[in-house]
Order: sequence, then C-alpha cells, then structure tokens
Amino acid sequence: MNTSDAKRVLETALICAQQPLALRDMRVLFNEELGADTLRSLLQELQDDWAQRGVELVSVASGWRFQSRPEMREYLDRLHPEKPPKYTRAALETLAIIAYRQPVTRGDMEDIRGVTINSLILKQLEDRGWIEVIGHREAPGRPALFATTRQFLDDLGLASLDQLPALESPGVQAQMMAALAGGDDGQLALDAPVELPAGHEAEAGSEGEGDAAGDLLVLAGDDAPAAADSTPADAVASDLSGASSDAPVDAGDGTAST
Repeated sequence: MNTSDAKRVLETALICAQQPLALRDMRVLFNEELGADTLRSLLQELQDDWAQRGVELVSVASGWRFQSRPEMREYLDRLHPEKPPKYTRAALETLAIIAYRQPVTRGDMEDIRGVTINSLILKQLEDRGWIEVIGHREAPGRPALFATTRQFLDDLGLASLDQLPALESPGVQAQMMAALAGGDDGQLALDAPVELPAGHEAEAGSEGEGDAAGDLLVLAGDDAPAAADSTPADAVASDLSGASSDAPVDAGDGTAST
C-alpha cells in the first residue's frame, strides 16, 4: 500500500471512529504493516491537510481524533440548543484539587478546601468519568485515593497531565474549568455558566462556610497570586457566568449568587 492510500484509509478510520484512536489501533488497521513512526508521519500530514478547515486533527490522552475548532462552536450550538450538564462551583474546585494534587483522599481535599466535601460531589465526578479510585492509602481506615481519568484529559483536549495550565495562570485555568463545566462530546464550551443542578440547591449547605478562593491558594503554594480576585477559584466563578448572566453560582455556603 502506498503512502497516499494509507493516508486515505487512516483519515477515513479517524473520521468514522466513535472514540479517539490510539496508535496500536491504527497498526491493527493496517495489519501491523505500518510502524509507529510511519503512522505519526501520516498523522502530521493529515493535520497539515486539515489546517485551514473547520475541523482539526488533535492528539488527546486516549489517542487521535477529529474535532471541530473552538471558533465553530457558536454555529454548531444552534443545531443542538439544549444545555449541557452544569456543575457547582464546589464540584469544580474539588475536581481542580484532584487534578493538581492527585492521588488524594477525601480527607486531603477537605483539608485543602477547609470544608466538608459532600459525597454526592465525588459521585457526580465519578459518574461523569472524570475521576476514579486508583487505590487506598495505607492509613487507618484505608481511605480511597482519587485521581483523574483519561476521559478528563480527553474532554479538555489534553494528551497528558503535564499540559494542565499552571496554577499561577488563573485566566488559563479558568478556561479549563469552564470547558469542563460546559463541554460535551469532545467540544469544549468556554462560556457556560455554573449553576446548582435542579433539586439540589441544598447540597451546598454541607460544604460549610470556607472561603473557596482562599482554599485554592493552598494548591498554588507561595507562587499563588496574592489578590483574591485573581485566584483560580474566583476566575472560575466569573468566567463561567458568561453564557447566562442570571445563572446562579454555588458560593460554597449554601447560597447562590448571580
């Protein structure tokens, strides 16, 4: 099979695939006749071929996939006007702690946030496929150790945890958390609001009265921004309210603010 035919087969497989394709799957596609280096070269050529189109070929944690470019979202959303799932601020802060300090126990998360974490929050993140239990700490009670999943990275369009934005860059991190708050099917929404799920307005009450912005400063250490309005938590709260000015934001104290 010549290079042109191989690229056409690979392009077709990537377009038709329901999930990202890993290199090992691509080798199976060609009956192991093409090596990893050849496949990477073909992928680079495909990326160049699609560079000026509304769809791009990207590498994520699970493999390679085609996805629409961010600037196309405004138009694509008109075909699917239904709103994606929304997550409370407490849930997004918990997810940020796990992402940057993994593996962590529930006790670790509560020490960082300074409040009790509702078990429903962890279940919600597990059900979404963003976190999982990877083991247990050798301590009294053998608490579960939580870490993020490949799905978490895929939904952010990242190939590895090393590509997570630095904590000292709150604006970039806010976009990451906003993407998770509103993204779906591999296309990230950077303007979705955070709001309490219907019927769960009372959930935040068990989170205590800790200052969410101050809690996340612990994650960043001495290099964290000093101003409260430049912390990752505050950036998340403000940036996620862009799509709907009246969407309530879970303030972590049992109230919702607009």
